[in-house]
Amino acid sequence: MSKHNRRNGGPYDRGSADYYYWREDSPHYYEGPTAITKRIEIADMTADEIAEYRAGYKEETDRKDWN
Repeated sequence: MSKHNRRNGGPYDRGSADYYYWREDSPHYYEGPTAITKRIEIADMTADEIAEYRAGYKEETDRKDWN
């Protein structure tokens, strides 16, 4: 099991979701639940938050089948 915080809207969660939905690697997260709280962009993220996002992106193994 991953040591990363997988809370909804967090950096790891957003990285994982971006990979799953075929989106580019673009670090960001939400202060609380996804899309209903303030979005934090890469310019305002710490190095640890960026690493957490990238871990979520890298560790996701599934991708959305749009067919």
